[in-house]
This record gives sequence, C-alpha cells and structure tokens, in this order.
Amino acid sequence: MTTHPRFEVLGELEPRFNEILTPEALAFLTALHDQFAARRQDRLRERYERQKAINAGYTPTFRDSTAPVREEPSWRVAGPGPGLQDRRVEITGPTDRKMTVNALNSGAQVWLADHEDATSPTWHNIIGGQVNLYDAIRRQIDFTSDEGKEYHLGEETPTIVFRPRGWFLGEKHFRYTTTAGQQGSVSGALVDFGLYFFHNAKELIARGRGPYFYLPKLESLEGARLWDDVFTFSENWLDLAHGTIRATVLIETITAAFEMEEILYELRDHCAGLNAGRWDYLFSIIKNFHSRGRSFLLPDRSQITMTVPFMRAYTDLLVRTCHKRGAYAIGGMSAFIPNRRDPLVTAEAFEKVAADKRREAVDGFDGTWVAHPDLIPVARAEFDAAMAGRTDQTHRLREDVSVRAEQLLDLRIEGGHVTRDGIRQNVSVALRYLDSWLRGTGAAAIDNLMEDAATAEISRGQLWQWIHQGALTEDGLPIVRERVEYTIDRVLADLDRYPDDRFDDAAEILRELVLGDEFPLFLTVHAYDRFLTDTPAREPAFVA
Repeated sequence: MTTHPRFEVLGELEPRFNEILTPEALAFLTALHDQFAARRQDRLRERYERQKAINAGYTPTFRDSTAPVREEPSWRVAGPGPGLQDRRVEITGPTDRKMTVNALNSGAQVWLADHEDATSPTWHNIIGGQVNLYDAIRRQIDFTSDEGKEYHLGEETPTIVFRPRGWFLGEKHFRYTTTAGQQGSVSGALVDFGLYFFHNAKELIARGRGPYFYLPKLESLEGARLWDDVFTFSENWLDLAHGTIRATVLIETITAAFEMEEILYELRDHCAGLNAGRWDYLFSIIKNFHSRGRSFLLPDRSQITMTVPFMRAYTDLLVRTCHKRGAYAIGGMSAFIPNRRDPLVTAEAFEKVAADKRREAVDGFDGTWVAHPDLIPVARAEFDAAMAGRTDQTHRLREDVSVRAEQLLDLRIEGGHVTRDGIRQNVSVALRYLDSWLRGTGAAAIDNLMEDAATAEISRGQLWQWIHQGALTEDGLPIVRERVEYTIDRVLADLDRYPDDRFDDAAEILRELVLGDEFPLFLTVHAYDRFLTDTPAREPAFVA
C-alpha cells in the first residue's frame, strides 16, 4: 500500500505508538479525509444553521419529506453480527490498560470501548487506547501494574463495540493537507474509527466477531448517511464484504429523536440497533433550547428521572422504532454506582439500578448499560426475568406506542423546581469533573455517581440557561450571574486541594462556559482547544 506525504503526526511518539501510526494506517486516514472531510464540514455547517433556526423560533418535528421511509413497512436493518446476538448487559468505559482488562473480565456480554464521553482526548489516551485495543483483541494484554498487581485476561470475553468521537470533535495532533495543497481540519471521528478499523477488522473477523461501532452525537439522517458511506469505503479498502461493519447509533440528541427511523434506514446495511443515550439527550434539549424561554427550563438534574413523561415518550418511541425494523434497542446508563467501602451506598445503588433496569426490560429493551462490574448481575437479573430465556425482545413490536412530536418537547415535570442545592451541585460536579478531565481521566466517580462529559455538559448547560432565562429557585430568588459566580468561588474554596490539581483551570473554564453572553455548544471543544493540545508549534514527528 502506498504512503502519502499529507498526513503528518505532530504528537510525541510514546512507546509503541509507531505500531499504530504506521505508514499504511496513515495512508488510510489520508484517504478517509480526502473522501469525507468536506462532507463532515457540510454536516457541521448544517448543525450550526439548525441551531440558529431553533434559536430564532424553529421547533424540530418529524420530517414531512421522509414520511415515505417511515410508512414503507418492508425494509429491515442488517441486525446483529457474530457475537452481537446477546447484548443483555453492556459495560462501558475508557481504554486505558487496566480498565480494558477489567472490562473484558467483567462478565458482560458487550464492552463499549469508549473514546468519547468517558475518555479525556489527550494524545496519550487516544493513541495509547488504540495500542491497548490492538493487544486486547489479540489476547496479549496481560500486564503487571507499578504496584505489582498482575492483570490477566480470562477465557471468555465480551464482544467489543468501539465508540469513536463525534463528528464535531477535531484532532489537533495531526496535520492533514488536502489534494489541493491546503491545510484541512482533522476529524477525531475519522482518526478513531480509521485506526481501530484498519488494524483490527480482519483480526476480529478471524476470531468470530467483527468491527463494531457505537456512533455518538448524530443529529440527523445526513450524519448517518455519511457514516454509512465511510463504512462502505472502508470495507472496500480492506476487501471486506459489504455489511461486515455493524453500528449501533446513540439517539442522544433531540433532533435525532425525530429521525430515528430515517437513521436506521440510512444505515440499514450496517445497522445493529439504537441506544437511548439519556444524559446527552438531556444536554441536547438544554443546548438546543437554551435561549427559548422558561417553558424549556429543566429542574434540578436529580428530579429528571426516566419516568417523567417526555423521557418516557423518547424511550418508548425508540423501542417501537427499533423492533419495527429488526434492530436492537439498548437502554441507557443509570448513574448510580456501588462503593465497596460503604455497604449502605452499595445497597442503595443496587436498588436504584435494579429498578431502572427492570423498567427498561419490561418496556422491551434488548439490553442495557452499566458503568461498574458489580452492577452486571443486578442488570442481568432484571433482563433475564423479562426475557424468559430469550437473548432479545425484538418480537415485542410495541404497537401500543404512538408518540406525537409535542410529547417529546413537553418538558413539564410535576413538582419540578430549581433549588439552591441544585445550583451548588451543578457547580461542584462541573468543577470536579473538569479537574479529572484535564488530568486525563474522562469518567469520574463523584458523590457515588458516575460522571462523564455528558453529565458535566448538563451541569454547565443548566447553569447558563437558568441565568439567561430568568429561573427562580424554590425560595423565589432569581438565578443571576453574580449568584452563580459566588457559588463557583465558594465551592472552589471548599474543595480539598492536592498537588498538581487542576481546579483553578476548571474554575476558569466553568466561568467562561456559564457566565458569558454566548452559549458554547460543547464543553469538550472549548476545553480541548485550550488545554489538551500543545502541538501547533511542534515540528512533525514524521510524515507518512
């Protein structure tokens, strides 16, 4: 395979990075960007224009132009590939070496190997994670930690489904030059997908699995169509049969909720199912309607459960849509996690997670997510009870479900309100998560909840919206900039500090995110450009 001098590595070459950043792999990344970088930019422009329209008063709904797709009864998606037939419990987590071994030894049916919300996109994490995935797939991941603890891979391991970054995230540790000789932007999604697919697709197939992906942050059928074309191009590149790739799409934006069926249709030759990405879905509602008045305000995050009407409409529609088309419906993440040092916290987590998974199983989901190995038996018990020996519930067509557009957008929550504690909790979670993220850890246990980029986005998004839409707390006092700024200062002063913490940087980011006049659309873009890349002044490490 030929190399090409148009995809330069700017990041430092750590040990074994050269095994991933080979000339052949970089040639593939070059080809992906030649084919799809411009279309990615088109999708990002469409997102920007859609957000402007919503700000100006447009309200998303089901598309009239695609009604024939929804009304045509005959088409179905490809469905699960080898090793994906049983998805009752999926464990999620980042791809550092310890977490990789633990996830693969967890007993789950699927491991969501995450380079998105659970990963801080440092250069070390992004390429180091690819090294770990390469080793895990080939069963050469065993290691001894610095503390002397040995980690060994068990005989039975989950099927790996890899989640690359979303279309909106860039990767600043490469420099791409277009065929016209101009510098083009590098897509984090294409880098993550491309390296994983190029190095592992054939090995996965040889081991009875396949190259499987979770697709995050899609907002429209056009984004799904772009991924489908990427898949077809990539299969041709490696001489694989069309449809070898399987994708599960996270429905985690309000605009995608109106296009679930069209997204399945666009990806039908490669699609295994949809996932109810609840936390990003809530953030998407905040982001899209941040300037649309008090009717779009949400109360404290703790009061937004999966049983409130608009969330029930969203999940019921997802199950109905998936099973109508032969796709799996995968449930979302309950944030509660056990604490092995605190039996009471653990018991409460088990109880709440069991109730959450019982609801999903009874509603017809085919599987669900957990963030901690101890929760796998809890979740599996609920799905086993509902499935009665089956590995999926696609036979349950949920024809009783009929969801109108206004149900997805009716955000009223009986008894819901914003509290002083809610303000403080959002500030506290955002500061502590940002500190973790800036230090390279993208999933953090905070107050016995698993927090990731999505939950941090909710926290900072609510603070901005509460300020700018004139929210009142339960005592009747308005939420103004000065009140939130004071809370940031107080929480920062009360935090337990430690050497090399990043709380001051976290507070700087949070103030910029919530106190300014403009609503930054993504925390991760804002913070990545400021703090996680120092490459622009570097000379290329090498050129492929």
